[in-house]
Formats: sequence, C-alpha cells, structure tokens
Amino acid sequence: MACVGLISACSPAPIPTEIEDPNEEQNRKMHELNIGIDRVVVRPTANTYGTIVPEPVRIVVGNVASNLNEPGHVLNNLLQGRIEQAGSNTFRFLINTTFGFVGVMDVATEAGLPHDPTDFGETLHVWGQPEGEYIELPVVGPSTSRHAIGRIVDTVIYPLNAVLKGQDRTAAVATGVAARFGDRYRYSDLVDSILYESEDGYAQARLLYLQNRRFKLARDQEPEYFDPYEDIYGEE
Repeated sequence: MACVGLISACSPAPIPTEIEDPNEEQNRKMHELNIGIDRVVVRPTANTYGTIVPEPVRIVVGNVASNLNEPGHVLNNLLQGRIEQAGSNTFRFLINTTFGFVGVMDVATEAGLPHDPTDFGETLHVWGQPEGEYIELPVVGPSTSRHAIGRIVDTVIYPLNAVLKGQDRTAAVATGVAARFGDRYRYSDLVDSILYESEDGYAQARLLYLQNRRFKLARDQEPEYFDPYEDIYGEE
C-alpha cells in the first residue's frame, strides 16, 4: 500500500500536441515493409480466416484472447496506483473465467463491468515518462518509443507466464494471433483505405495512431483529442 501511495503521488507525463518524428525517413521505409507484409501475408490470411471461420466462432476467439489479457491489465492497474480499476478487471477475469467458461462469453460486461484495457506503456505515462519519438515497428506498426518499451515489458511480466506451460501457452499465443487476424478482417475496409487508398498512408496511420493513443492516456486529464478511430488501434 505504501508503494501504491508513492505511485499515486506521481504526476502523469504531459500529453503532447505535436508529432515528434526525427527518423521519418527510416520510419517510412519500415512502413513500406509493413505494407508489403500485410499485402502478402496478413491481409490474405485474415481474409481466409474471416471467410472460413464463422462469425460466432471469431467472436468466441476474441473473447477468450481478451480474457487472457486481463491479468496483465490488473498488474498494470496496480502499478499505476488505480486500485478501483484493478478490482474491476480482477472481477472481470474471475467472472468470465468461471461463469463465462474461460472467457468464451463476456459475462462480466453484461454484469456491469466494462472492458477497460491498459498496458505498461500507460504505466510509464502515469509514472511521468514522456511519450518520446514516433517509431514504426516491424509487423506491429505505429508506436512511440515509450509504447515500444511498454510492449516488451508487458511480454516479460505477463502474469500467466508463470501458469501457462507447454501446450497451454502455445494455445494462448495461437488464440491471441487468431484474434488479431479477426480484427484485421473485421476492419478490413477501413484499414485498407488507410494503407492502400490514402494519398499518404504513412502520415495518415501516424496521425490516427497518435490521436487514439493520446486520447486513451488522457483518461485522468482534460482530453484534447476526439477519438473517431478507436476500434482501429484498440487493445494490443
């Protein structure tokens, strides 16, 4: 509790309004590489997955993947000093794991516990770490230096790593990958319009990512951004 008190005393980093992209040339090259990967691998696989797998099954896969991420959300809530959110996400995980059959059904949302994801990138923001430079990561796509570090830490401190072994861990990873392909299929028209139909797809993707990310992080501050494309860059 003393640690939580110290964390609560931290001031979140200010949310910038400018785009810091000093490595734009390299980022644009990575963006083109990611488009090539999407064109050859991701989009065809997502379309095949979405065509072959019925929508109810895709929803179930997405629910299970989301439920498996809840312990990570709880851990980050605690690191952020957000006890209420930690309790809510804990109950979400317990309810969906038991009454929702390991997350097959999202019973918790129907019970009044809304989905409230977070990550270590947000934890760093709460601790006062600045956003840093915009970067385009291979395969993952738009990010910032702070969010990129957060992704790595989330993978390392994922609570279920100590529980899931062997085939169970493989199944959990496969479920998460399948859910991402399902998201790519679900929003294919919108994603394709950004990546392939925009006059400057790189600038468009960068702007939408930063708008969405900053809007999310402004939960404890007066938001300066509207969030018209939340579903594109939702939970990672």
